[in-house]
Amino acid sequence: MTIYFYGADEVPYGCFSNFSDHGFDLDGLWWPTAEHYFQAQKFAGTRHADLVRRARTPLRAAELGRDASKPLRRDWERVKDDVMRRAVATKFRTHGDICEVLLSTGDDGIVEDTAADHYWGRGRTGTGKNMLGKILMRTRSRLRAELAEARDSDGRPEGDDDLGSIYAATLPATVS
Repeated sequence: MTIYFYGADEVPYGCFSNFSDHGFDLDGLWWPTAEHYFQAQKFAGTRHADLVRRARTPLRAAELGRDASKPLRRDWERVKDDVMRRAVATKFRTHGDICEVLLSTGDDGIVEDTAADHYWGRGRTGTGKNMLGKILMRTRSRLRAELAEARDSDGRPEGDDDLGSIYAATLPATVS
């Protein structure tokens, strides 16, 4: 089965959206959403990055991040996937409830269902790269492996009982 998501208000998979209201601490700062973090990193070390971080909504952060009058960091195309991986991993490590939603998807495919974005989503033709979906699936695999390792090391029983809470209580919110 494939899970399609897009809007942050969709239940239960809206938490997969970068616009979902699941803030986190990363690089010594609080980020209201993954969208805030991702867009701000286009301008790391500038005043504009802080303006993006402080945007009132994820939509406004996205607008500020797409401001063509502001130059992107030189290495943006090379680092953007890693920036997204860090944001997604930190978000799910920070919030046990949505970690549990992600882990509950088993081995199902995850697709950002947007016709407007051929890179991060499925794109208009349905043949997009779906990089956000791929990052979510990779994050799920890593969280599952880390959880299994933590259970093995502290003797927790196997099972699917409140996986997110167990994960959140077991591991620090670090990012690899």
